[in-house]
Amino acid sequence: MVNPALVDPATIRATAAEAWIRGHPVLRTYRTLYAQALDEADPGYVGGFGVFRHAARPATPADTDAVTPDNDTLPSHAWLDLRAEPWVLSVPAQDRYHVLAVHELDTLHAGLIGSRTTGQDAGDYLVAGPDWHGEPPPGLHGVIRTTTRLVGIVGHTRLTGTTPADLAALKAVQEQYRLRPLHEYAGTPAPAPAPEPLWPVWRDEVLEGVEFLTFLDFLLGFFPLTDELPPAETELRGRLTDLGIDGRGEFEPAVLPLEVRAELDRGIADGRARLTRALAELRDSAGLFGTREQLGADFLRQAVAAELGPYGLPAEEVWYGRWAADSEGRRPPNASDRDHLIRFAPDALPPARFFWSATMYALPGHRLVDNTLDRYSVGGDTPGLVRDRDGGLTLYVQHKRPANADHSANWLPAPDGPFAVVLRIHGPEASVLDGRWQPPPLTPR
Repeated sequence: MVNPALVDPATIRATAAEAWIRGHPVLRTYRTLYAQALDEADPGYVGGFGVFRHAARPATPADTDAVTPDNDTLPSHAWLDLRAEPWVLSVPAQDRYHVLAVHELDTLHAGLIGSRTTGQDAGDYLVAGPDWHGEPPPGLHGVIRTTTRLVGIVGHTRLTGTTPADLAALKAVQEQYRLRPLHEYAGTPAPAPAPEPLWPVWRDEVLEGVEFLTFLDFLLGFFPLTDELPPAETELRGRLTDLGIDGRGEFEPAVLPLEVRAELDRGIADGRARLTRALAELRDSAGLFGTREQLGADFLRQAVAAELGPYGLPAEEVWYGRWAADSEGRRPPNASDRDHLIRFAPDALPPARFFWSATMYALPGHRLVDNTLDRYSVGGDTPGLVRDRDGGLTLYVQHKRPANADHSANWLPAPDGPFAVVLRIHGPEASVLDGRWQPPPLTPR
């Protein structure tokens, strides 16, 4: 029931707008969770909760279901239900770059395991939800505590080549990523299982209308209020409770007075418009991805990140740059009528602790570009790159293969049309994070 305190239509409308912005990352996560952990008919199904599914090959232009795919690492996906007990995530010793990021229901990261944060040694890490207050067993290498009862894991493991032997070596590493419930790891009796929810069937149109709030009410049952959440979260949750959205999953908009429902619809439309404006005004990805401590209560920024590509890694793990316009202001750049180049000066190559790459995407859709070399990205360790006479590095960004052999060695194939180039620096140095290093321009030739 709606609290009489919320009879002011403007209050209901404003609350609905804020709820749509706040809930957008939560519902985007549920859309992915439903496909990967609940819908056995979905091509992306991983096998349920507590199961890893690993990509067997790098992305290609044929993979049209992925947006801005990373061609340097192979992804791994898993989901955990932490209501009954924690889980233990185990990783093997390895010499290649890797990161396994544990993200919460609203896409924020609870912790990262990998080359930068925990090193290259083998380790066992406890992932514990908000309801668990036990003592971690001995032998663990770390504990990740989460705010939400459902969490996802997105892993990235470096691909060092595309031969069958390269892929087999990477697969051998992926198969050693292991998930076990705590009782299995510790050799103790299994706890009573958590009750099976009545999972609502996902439909993309849920994001567009008042049914959004019904899904949000259900999902807030896995996202309890805790002391770790910012005051803005508590305040918004209070107003949502006045509307009958309290995490019990019983919100039913059909029983609301017509005037209340109309204001909810208007508020949701306002929220969607705010996100559209924020996306149009976005100029870079700085500060979009990170932990709850890093992003706080900036719910609009979280919604923008969820729309662009949920589960992006924090800047200290991977710094994302983007050539979305050329040096003459053409946005987006277009390779149908001109060639371009990107020149890194000898002392200005991307400062990376691990590696860097520049990946080409066709617009719209951010898809990989089909080309005669099957080359979708160029990086510091791409075989055969030719340095400039002064030691710098020039990438030739064009649709047709350059006739000059040296230029061809450094060719980043572009589509016959608009494009964007995304720069990824894995393990960026301090000069990248504080802005002292800047990528060079994309220059028409």
